Amino acid sequence: MALGLSQRISSLAQLGTYLKDYSAGEPLKNKALPSYERLNQIIEKAYAHNSWFLPENQHFAIQNWGDILTQNKLSEWLNNYPFNENTPSKTIAIVMAGNIPMVGFHDLLCVLLSPHKALIKLSSSDAILLPFLLEILTNIDVQWESQYNITQGKLEGFDAVIATGSNNTARYFDHYFGKYPSIIRKNRNAVAVITANQTSKQLANLGEDVFRYFGLGCRNVSKMYLPKGFDLDIIFNAIFPWKHLLEIKKYENNYDYNKAVFLMSQFDFLDNGFCMIKEDESFASPIATLFYEYYNSTEELAQTLNQSKAQIQCIIGDIPELNTIPFGEAQKPQLNDYADGINTLAFLLKLG
Repeated sequence: MALGLSQRISSLAQLGTYLKDYSAGEPLKNKALPSYERLNQIIEKAYAHNSWFLPENQHFAIQNWGDILTQNKLSEWLNNYPFNENTPSKTIAIVMAGNIPMVGFHDLLCVLLSPHKALIKLSSSDAILLPFLLEILTNIDVQWESQYNITQGKLEGFDAVIATGSNNTARYFDHYFGKYPSIIRKNRNAVAVITANQTSKQLANLGEDVFRYFGLGCRNVSKMYLPKGFDLDIIFNAIFPWKHLLEIKKYENNYDYNKAVFLMSQFDFLDNGFCMIKEDESFASPIATLFYEYYNSTEELAQTLNQSKAQIQCIIGDIPELNTIPFGEAQKPQLNDYADGINTLAFLLKLG
């Protein structure tokens, strides 16, 4: 017997409680679930497997999902959708990215809440945390075992696809999955719009948007738009608390390499010893680098951003007419924040 929607919500809310209590240092309430020591071991294993996945960044992702997966938030989110318990179940292949911890969980969550089943192709970079979350769900209700399958081989026997990758892999996805209903995602980045009235706290929070997960996420700010004449030293001072990233070897190596490339190419850039700022029209900046452009007016900038919307994941700032997200919130997406602006849940519910 398939899990009903209320059962799915209840199970996921219990998963959220598990994650939230872990993050808060609370004792484990449900002794039938894996111990928090086991989760600590999983985090260490994921870090050993992929040294970009610092434990503190995994903790950040876990805490965010613990805050989101509540009975009220899940129910409020799903109230906007026409669920039909009699919808025929289909198999949805999910090809996950692995750039930051648990990056594919929102896609998985949407499939788990839908009438469909998930066929999961994990990224080799993020193959440890997500299976553990599914183990917790199965411990909460054994019926979840029939709702998903993790495959390491070729994807077969699916009805629709959600695939996330680079611009290069997207071309492969388009070719391979072209005959199926699909969501194919490419490279995107976040941008920040700075005004002359930004507070010191807002600019300090910008550092979180730039450097959380080393800037590897599609919601990380890789480019700033600055008003003409803006003093770049203000940005350097605001992000200086993140200088500790240089103590991490992989970040240091990328910083040194990209700096050498800039110097050999004779590019103009500014450097504060752990991050470079370069005027550039591109959206995707290398690790340890932040691009910027100047703008003359909000109206002109709105046109520029609209023309480039296919390359932008979200906009950070405090300008409502640009649909901005507050500074410091880029890596705290909510349930209704769909990657690339494509409503994953609506896509799934139309497949019946």
